[in-house]
Amino acid sequence: MSAPLWSRGEPVTDWDMLEKGRGESTALQRLWRGFMVARCFIALVLVLLQCVAFALGQAMQPAAIAISASYLVACWLGMRYTRFVPPIRGFTPLWLLTIGVDLAAFTSLQMIQGGSVNYTPLFALPVLMSAVLGTMTVSLGTTASVTLLLLADAGWHWLQQPVDSSGRFVQAALTGTGLFVVALLAHELARRLTREEAVAQRNRSSAQMQAQVNDLVIETLSEGVLVIDAEGLVHAANPAADAILGQGLSKLPLPFALHAQPAWHALAALARQTFARRTPQSEEIPVAQARGAAREVRVRTRLTPTSDRHVDSLCVMFLQDLRELEARIRTEKLAAMGRMSAAVAHEIRNPLAAITQASALLAEDLTDPAHRKLTSMVQHNAQRLARIVDDVLDVSRARQQRVLSLGEQLVLDPAVQVLADEWVRQTQRQGVLIALDAPQSDVRFDAEHLRRLMVNLLDNAARYAGKREGSIQVLTSLHRGTTQRPSLMVWSDGAPLEPAVKRHLFEPFFSSESRSSGLGLFLCRELCRRHGATIGYERRALVPGGPEGNEFFVSFAASENRLTQ
Repeated sequence: MSAPLWSRGEPVTDWDMLEKGRGESTALQRLWRGFMVARCFIALVLVLLQCVAFALGQAMQPAAIAISASYLVACWLGMRYTRFVPPIRGFTPLWLLTIGVDLAAFTSLQMIQGGSVNYTPLFALPVLMSAVLGTMTVSLGTTASVTLLLLADAGWHWLQQPVDSSGRFVQAALTGTGLFVVALLAHELARRLTREEAVAQRNRSSAQMQAQVNDLVIETLSEGVLVIDAEGLVHAANPAADAILGQGLSKLPLPFALHAQPAWHALAALARQTFARRTPQSEEIPVAQARGAAREVRVRTRLTPTSDRHVDSLCVMFLQDLRELEARIRTEKLAAMGRMSAAVAHEIRNPLAAITQASALLAEDLTDPAHRKLTSMVQHNAQRLARIVDDVLDVSRARQQRVLSLGEQLVLDPAVQVLADEWVRQTQRQGVLIALDAPQSDVRFDAEHLRRLMVNLLDNAARYAGKREGSIQVLTSLHRGTTQRPSLMVWSDGAPLEPAVKRHLFEPFFSSESRSSGLGLFLCRELCRRHGATIGYERRALVPGGPEGNEFFVSFAASENRLTQ
């Protein structure tokens, strides 16, 4: 047998490698079927041989005919009903029903017909079967059995005719030696076939797994990928390429010509240039879309390496939407600007506190109204700068703590009532209505963060709302729209938002007012994301037929108690 391979401390043979793969060797299964057909053919020849001998005038031997016919039936039944699982590991019933039957049939015919017919060459069949389909023990054991049978036959003839039987012993010894050589060579070839098949199956499994991983990676790439041959035919394309090119690429049967669409002529030309120069190419190409304006696409090409001159390289084309690239760059710049703003805010905070304190101390000693007005202006703008600094730092803290788990819960209606009343007292704002309709609703939200959220939403509403009663309304609900989660709404009767403002409503540093930092609504979104809530905006009327207004709504995540009910 082959030298053992080691896996988890146990020896693994070539046969075991197959059993850990698909469970059987297809090559050995084919050899098994070939041997079964060969046995049936030999059995049929033996039956016909007996019939031909009788037709030529020889005496009928009923025993020989019966053995040949029985052997034919046994071979046919074995071919139809015997199940072979490689290898034959011992002198099992499978060995007895196949190789054992062959040995018994050939030995019986050799003994019955004596010297008229020599059946010695037929013993090569069971020897080859045991060598190819069995283990080394089975192979050598079967060959030794055949050799002993041949020697026993020579001994039987020696007892009957002692004078002329010496040649039979020499012939039996030489035949046995040849059968041992044949058995060893055949077993070695079968073992090598088994090892190569096991390695091929393992490599095929690895290749299939690698192909599945590659397909998954290519499918999920944000970049479009096209695989093009030297004739300009596309053999593979991922969904991102279909989205970028926008000409129904996914509906085209593979392979298809890249120049089939006029919008792709530039891509086909770049592929031809890549094959002509045998070097990677890169270019920004406008690609016309089925709908809308053309899309700027950055195209990069690479040739697959090949060591066989008879196999052509393939051109792999990578497509990248420049709009997405620019958006990603803007996001990275925005994140960098946010970190810089937080650092600057920390540096501004201390000097700003000193200015505020010095202005307050100066105002205590001033009596001139003009001077007191100037110090009041300094204090007012210093407070405004302090609020901007707090907003910047709040955004930084909210982003850093977004993934922290929250164990604190609160009852929505009482918390909203307290925070709304507090804001009314501090701002002296008139005409604020509060309608709470979410009784006993627990939500997962930090109380201090809810205060920041409501202050930002109410400040934003007060900036654009009118002065009449009900121009600002604070509402809670359990059944807002299709959601069944507790919700908070802040509604105001301000003018409709412009489309440009609506698109960038929750982006940082964006505001329609020059005196605003543009961080209030962005901070609200960050706080909601941290607590598993969502925030949105819509223009609607609170009651049918009533005036329309701007509504900011927050859908809270249910508390742990509500989730377990």
